[in-house]
Amino acid sequence: MIKFRNVPFWLQVLLALILLAVTVTISLCIGAANTSIQDVYQAIVGHDGGKHYSVLREIRFPRIIAAIFVGSALAVAGAIMQGVTRNPLADPGLLGLTAGANAALALTMAFIPNTSYYMFIFACFIGAGVGMIVVYGIGASTKNGFSPLKLVLAGAAVSALLQAIADGTGILFKISKDVSMWTSGGLIGTTWQALIIVPVIVIGLAVAFVFSRQLTILSLNEEVAVGLGQKTTAIKGIMMVVVVILAGSAVALVGNLAFVGLMVPHIVRAIVGTDYRFVLPMSAIIGGWLMVTADFAGRMINAPYETPVIAIISIIGLPFFLLLVRKGGRQIV
Repeated sequence: MIKFRNVPFWLQVLLALILLAVTVTISLCIGAANTSIQDVYQAIVGHDGGKHYSVLREIRFPRIIAAIFVGSALAVAGAIMQGVTRNPLADPGLLGLTAGANAALALTMAFIPNTSYYMFIFACFIGAGVGMIVVYGIGASTKNGFSPLKLVLAGAAVSALLQAIADGTGILFKISKDVSMWTSGGLIGTTWQALIIVPVIVIGLAVAFVFSRQLTILSLNEEVAVGLGQKTTAIKGIMMVVVVILAGSAVALVGNLAFVGLMVPHIVRAIVGTDYRFVLPMSAIIGGWLMVTADFAGRMINAPYETPVIAIISIIGLPFFLLLVRKGGRQIV
């Protein structure tokens, strides 16, 4: 890992972007209907001359764009949570944010069934915020305050409760099928309309990058941050709002996905170090690559049927999580 860290950051980013571009190209060209590079180019420039034009333009393009931005959003949200709380086990999917967004989505479908897509997005933001507040409130209410174990236990309990609310709402109002289509953790059926959430993710990522230096100081020692004149309460508030925006946006696009925000920051820190000016941009790229790869694997494992992305990510993420717990949260990559 020392060799990786000795590589200039610009070269690390370039290599990561090349890896992402190659994976995206493979995902575009291979599937139930195989296409060529020429078909992809014609679809990009808008020349409706190939038999796969509609497949690429209406199915694969929006799906891959969604995968990139969802992976980036979850990875950066996880990195921020780990930095702010100094908790190596922090992840939007493990600490109640995505479960809160799911529950809010189900309740909105039940009580405002004919509402707009924008209202569903707003509901996801509110639910993610409520889930985070409840988990951190429980974690801070104990005698000795925060600890990684307390937050994970609180997150597991609150996530189970919120998921039960979502499932119960679906059964009671007979909308289980509709809710599951949103919350199954997949990119099936992603449309250009759904990508209206992408600018929100871009704004959230931009704000995170702007405050990455302050996050680095805060992640090391809060007393040092105060001594350097940093307004720690304000920085924490801004970064947690960013986490809610990113996690809520991800759920609005693909549903409940855990472990992306847990794994990617640990992998990235092994490559670029602990400076969040480098960790956050690289997490965005690697998170996008991971989601594109998982989606491609889900399409190909049992083609022409699809394996849910959440299953692919969980198969990778659960052993990673257990190993991380076993090592007490220390770097494992």
